[in-house]
Amino acid sequence: MNTFGRKFRVSLFGESHGACVGVCVDGCPAGVALQQPDFALDLQRRRSGAHGTTARIERDAPEVISGVFEGKTTGAPITIIFQNENTRSGDYAGLLSQPRPGHADFVAAHKFGGHADYRGGGHFSGRLTLGLVAAGVIAKKLLGSVTVTSTILEIGGAKYGEHEAALEEAMAKGDSLGGLLECVVGNVPVGWGEPFFDSLESLVSHTVFAIPGVRGVEFGSGFAATRQRGSEHNDPIVSPCGKTETNHAGGVNGGVSNGNDIVLRVAVKPTASISAPQQTFDFEKGKVDELRIRGRHDACIALRVPVVLEAATAIALADLMLLQAQ
Repeated sequence: MNTFGRKFRVSLFGESHGACVGVCVDGCPAGVALQQPDFALDLQRRRSGAHGTTARIERDAPEVISGVFEGKTTGAPITIIFQNENTRSGDYAGLLSQPRPGHADFVAAHKFGGHADYRGGGHFSGRLTLGLVAAGVIAKKLLGSVTVTSTILEIGGAKYGEHEAALEEAMAKGDSLGGLLECVVGNVPVGWGEPFFDSLESLVSHTVFAIPGVRGVEFGSGFAATRQRGSEHNDPIVSPCGKTETNHAGGVNGGVSNGNDIVLRVAVKPTASISAPQQTFDFEKGKVDELRIRGRHDACIALRVPVVLEAATAIALADLMLLQAQ
């Protein structure tokens, strides 16, 4: 339920306003060099504080409490926790009776019989992506020469770098924006993945959809392929190692990596928690009523997703790599 992978198994735990959030990684081979500074760059990329992100600032200092000894992995499960220190749980008291539109409040209350921790989104919170990023650091180490790079293409429909006006307008209205991201994976050998249910695209999409707010994933030319003919979409093979002249397939044929760059794009929805007034059902009053959300929230969560997308992709690929090696 909270675990992904067969050989490289990643389990997320914690709640946004609980004592901590974290991750347990099982299946990492012994002898991999791993120290706290290794996590610094990717965790910094995920941090809030930039324009359009939440005012909730946490240290996000990883505490590796098992699976590492004298700077190297032991082969035992690696457990990493992050303390929650800057919480304002009172901002969320009203969500018990007024679930946020577009958020998990309503389904969480029903699925878990009213026992779910609702503060800050609880176990559904984007804060749990800290664990994904930490696991991604380990996965990237295992992948070696395989490179995983994610960039933002658009914010609110505007080209990234030209999006500030749209972001300012949305923030001034107490609203939010979504974004479009691209992830490119280089140096993947031919043969990772299986046909059908364990296709490379299926498994990468599985982890990518674990990122809160992701609403769509496409590989290669994606949905644009519906407007192409076969003569346009097919990628001519130009070398004995399988390199192709174009890459409409996004580096995958038949669910299996073909030796070209794996290219995927991800749609991230606008943040559900906005300060502009909305309508929702009030369960105390028994009627639809106005909702005004308090708390500290990103105006655009897509701004912090690139490193999380890299981590989710790397986790799936590390699992595939270890499966391929057995």
